[in-house]
Amino acid sequence: MKKIVRCLLILLLITPATFAQQPKKPNASEIHQAIKKLNFLGSVLYLAAHPDDENTKMISYMANHVKARTAYLSLTRGDGGQNLIGPEIRELLGVIRTQELLAARRTDGGEQFFTRANDFGYSKHPDETLAIWDKDEVLSDVVLAIRNFQPDIIINRFDHRSPGTTHGHHTSSAMLSVEAFNLTNNASKYPKQLNTTSTWQPKRMFLNTSWRFYGSQENFDAADKSKLMEIDTGVYFPSSGLSNTEISALSRSQHKSQGFGNTGTRGSSLEYLELIKGDMPKDPSNIFEGIDTTWNRVKGGKAIGKLLTEVENEYDFENPAASIPKLVKAYTLIQQLDNTHWKTLKTEDIKNVIAACAGIYLETAATHNWGTANETIDLNIEVINRSAHSIILQSLKTPNETVITKNINLTNNTKFNFKAQYKVDKSIALTTPYWLTQPSSLGMYTVENKALIGKPETPRSQNITYNLIIENTVIPFTKPIIYKSNDPVKGELYKPFEIVPIVASQLVDPVLIFENDAPKQVGVLVTAGKDNIEGSVSLNAPKGWSILPQDLPISIDHRGESKTVYFTVTPPKQQDEVQITSTVTVNHKPYNKALIKIEYDHIPFQTVVMPKPSKFVRLNIIKKGENIGYIQGAGDVAPESLRQIGYQVAILNPEDITTSNLKHFDAIVIGIRAYNTVDDLAYKQHVLFEYVKGGGNVIVQYNTNRGLKVDALAPYTLELSRDRVTDEHAKVTFLDPKNELLNYPNKITTKDFEGWTQERGLYFPNVWGKEFTPILGMHDKNETETKGSLLVAKYGKGHYIYTGLSFFREFPAGVSGAYRLFANMLSIGKKDIKTEPKLAD
Repeated sequence: MKKIVRCLLILLLITPATFAQQPKKPNASEIHQAIKKLNFLGSVLYLAAHPDDENTKMISYMANHVKARTAYLSLTRGDGGQNLIGPEIRELLGVIRTQELLAARRTDGGEQFFTRANDFGYSKHPDETLAIWDKDEVLSDVVLAIRNFQPDIIINRFDHRSPGTTHGHHTSSAMLSVEAFNLTNNASKYPKQLNTTSTWQPKRMFLNTSWRFYGSQENFDAADKSKLMEIDTGVYFPSSGLSNTEISALSRSQHKSQGFGNTGTRGSSLEYLELIKGDMPKDPSNIFEGIDTTWNRVKGGKAIGKLLTEVENEYDFENPAASIPKLVKAYTLIQQLDNTHWKTLKTEDIKNVIAACAGIYLETAATHNWGTANETIDLNIEVINRSAHSIILQSLKTPNETVITKNINLTNNTKFNFKAQYKVDKSIALTTPYWLTQPSSLGMYTVENKALIGKPETPRSQNITYNLIIENTVIPFTKPIIYKSNDPVKGELYKPFEIVPIVASQLVDPVLIFENDAPKQVGVLVTAGKDNIEGSVSLNAPKGWSILPQDLPISIDHRGESKTVYFTVTPPKQQDEVQITSTVTVNHKPYNKALIKIEYDHIPFQTVVMPKPSKFVRLNIIKKGENIGYIQGAGDVAPESLRQIGYQVAILNPEDITTSNLKHFDAIVIGIRAYNTVDDLAYKQHVLFEYVKGGGNVIVQYNTNRGLKVDALAPYTLELSRDRVTDEHAKVTFLDPKNELLNYPNKITTKDFEGWTQERGLYFPNVWGKEFTPILGMHDKNETETKGSLLVAKYGKGHYIYTGLSFFREFPAGVSGAYRLFANMLSIGKKDIKTEPKLAD
C-alpha cells in the first residue's frame, strides 16, 4: 500500500485507479475533449452532506457530456463513519475520505469543496444536526462556496422538505442549500466575504430525485412529473471507450474506506431532477436552457470563442501541436478579460491544453520527500518539449522567489535535465491538513485563515514556476515539487514533497490501560525530519502518575529515521484517566507534535502534523479467562484493546475456525461487520454454534442488516434493524439488573456509561427469540426505548452474545466502562474460576 504520488496535470475525464497517482499524460482524444470544454462557460454545483452522498453519474454526465464545470460540495469530510481499510478513525478518517473524494473527482471530471462542518456521527433530525454544527457558520460556508464557484445550477442530493425521515446531516445539507440560494446575491449577508469574492445568483436549483423519495416505484410512476427533468446519464463516450455509467462506477469505487467498490453498467440510465428554485427550462433536454454558456457571456469573450471553435473544428488528432498558435492567441485574449472569475479558470485550463498539445513535460523532484524550515533543498529538474513547435525555457522561479535564467531552446523531443537548490523559508508552514491545525469542536473545525475555507486540502507551498516562451508569449506553468523513487515490483513511485518539523514524536500506544497499579513500559516513537538530530525526550507527569526517568537522550542520524525510547510509568492506586503528551527538546527548543503518515494505493501519501496526546487509564477491572480468539471484521482495534487489559488475543482467519482450534479459547469475538465483509464465515457458522453449545462464549459485534453473508446470525431467531441511539449521553436502564453481565466479575453501574463517545450503538436487533435476554434499554430524545443493544442467550453449555454497542469507538477513546462491560461479557459463565485480581481500595 505504498504507491503514492500527486497528480500534476488534471485535464478531464477518466483516470484508471492504478494510475491515479501518476502525472497525467493526456492522449489526443483527451486533449480534444479538453478543448471542447474550454468553449463551455457554465457551472453546476452538486451538494450533499458526506463523502459517498454524491451521485457520480450526474457529476460525470455534467462534466464530460455537457462539458460544464462541475463540482461537489460535501458539507463534511466523513469523519464520523467507519473505516473498512484500516485503523484510522475520526480526524484521520476524514483525511482519507477527503482524498478519496479527490480521487473520485479526478475520475469523473469534477472538482471538490467542503465546509467546516465536522461529521460528528449519525443524527436523526436536522434540529440536532444544526444545534451541534454552528448553523450560521456552515450556512456562511455554503454561501461562500456558491459565491466562489458561481454555479448557474445547483443540484441537491436530498430533500429539504422531509426532516426526520433520513440522516439529519442529509436533510440539513438540503435545507442550508435552499436557504443559501436566497442569500448569495444579497451583499448585506456575510459582507466580509465580499472582500475576496462577489455576490452571485444561481439560475436554478434542483433536487436529484428518484423513486426512493416517493416510497416505491409504483408511487413514482403515478406521480406528477411536470416539474421533473428526465436525463439519460447512460451516454457512451467513443473517445474513451466507456459509458458514463462505467466512469461513474470507477469514481464511486474510490470510496474504498466505505467499501463502495462498484461494477460498471452500460445502457440507458435515467436520472430525474425536480425544480426547487428558479424557472423550468423550456427545452427538457437542456438543463442550461436560457443560460448563455458561450464566451459571449463575458465582455471581450466573442473573439476567444471564435478562436477556440476554430481550434476544435481544425484539431488534428495526429498532430495536436498544430493547434498551438491559435490556442496561444486565445490565451493572450483571456489575459485581457475584466471578468476575473472566468479569466482565472480558463487561464489554467488553456495552459494545460497548450502543454498537452506540445507534449510538454515539466517535473521537479527533490532528493527527499521531506524538507524542514531553513533547509537547503536539492532539486532534479526535467523539461522536455515533445513537439516540433518552437518553445523556449526562459527561466525558473523557486519557492523562495529566486529566478534562475535559462533561455534554452527546447528542441523537439530533447530532454533537458538541471540541478538546482533553494532554501526553505525559516517561517514556512508545515504540510498538514489546514482544518486540523487548531482544536475543533464536536460540530465544527476551526480555520483561522479564512482564505482556506472550502478548499479540499492545503494548497502546496513548494512549487516551481517554469516560464516558457511560446509563440512569442511568456506563459508561466507552476508545478509542485515532488519526490520520485523506483520500486523493483511497482516501478516508478511518487510522493508529494512535504514540509515537516525537524523532529516529531508520539506515544506508541494511543490508549494505554492499566488494569492494576503495576508499572508499564511506555514507548515514545521519535522521528527525525532532517539528519543528525540530538536532543532529549520527556513526558508530562500528571499528579499521581510516576514517570521515570525524567527525560531520555535521543540521537538520530538520518531524516525519516525513527527510534523508540521507553519510560516506566506507574499509575495511581485509584481509578484515573489522564492525557499524556511527549516532547522532544532540540537546542533548547521543544517540539511536541506527532508526524502521522497515511499510505494507501488509491490516494496520495498524506502527512499529518498535529498534537497527538495519548490517554492513560488506571482501570479497576476484574476479568476471567485469558485466551481470546478474534475474527476480524472491518477495521476496528478491539484485539489490541483487549490485550491492553491482559488478554491473550489470537487473530483467527476463516480457515482457522475449526472445532479443534476453538476449544483452546475462553471466548471468541466476532469483529464489527464481519458478517458483512467476510464471505467464508457463511461456511463456518455451524462450527461457531457447536463451540458455544460445547461451553464456549461467542460475542458478535454489530453488523448492518444489508449484505449479510450468513443465513442465521445466531442459533436462535435474531433479526437486525436500523435502530440506533446516537446520543452518547442517552440514559441507560438495566432491564435485567441481576443478570451476570451486569454483576460479574465487575459490578456495572450507570457510571460505566459516562464518557462514551459519538453514540451508544447502532443496528440493534429488533426481533429475537425468547431464548435471548435483553440487558440494556436506551433511546434518543422523543423516541421509544430500544432493548436490542445487548442480548445474551444460553445455548447448550455456553453463551451467545450479540451487541450493537459501539465498542469499536469506545475502546480507542479509552472509555473505562466499555472495558469493564466487555470483560464481563468475556467472563460470563466462569464463576468457578477461583483466581481473581483484587480491586484497588
